[in-house]
Amino acid sequence: MTAAELLVLVLGMLAVTFSVRYVLLAFGDRIRLPPAALRALQFVPVAVLSAITVPMVLQPGGVLALSPSSPHLAAGVVAVALAAGRAPLVVVILGGMAVFFAWRLLVA
Repeated sequence: MTAAELLVLVLGMLAVTFSVRYVLLAFGDRIRLPPAALRALQFVPVAVLSAITVPMVLQPGGVLALSPSSPHLAAGVVAVALAAGRAPLVVVILGGMAVFFAWRLLVA
């Protein structure tokens, strides 16, 4: 890919991303969404975070790793358990990180 093609590609992505976001920001106060759509939008952050983290936990390095020696899986289980117990977000993150590094050091 030449530098000119790369520049066109980046500018195209910029135009698409900007136009989609600009329309919502410019006209967002004039658009009234139904209550069902507003309720559904509340789940977007959870869905996006799940889509990002679950593959990293279950497939570190692109290979399915469901063994008990997987530090990613151990940390994920602990983080889910802490979150289910309504622990503060910082406790969930630090707890998962602590288990990940301890598991790597002691088990893997």
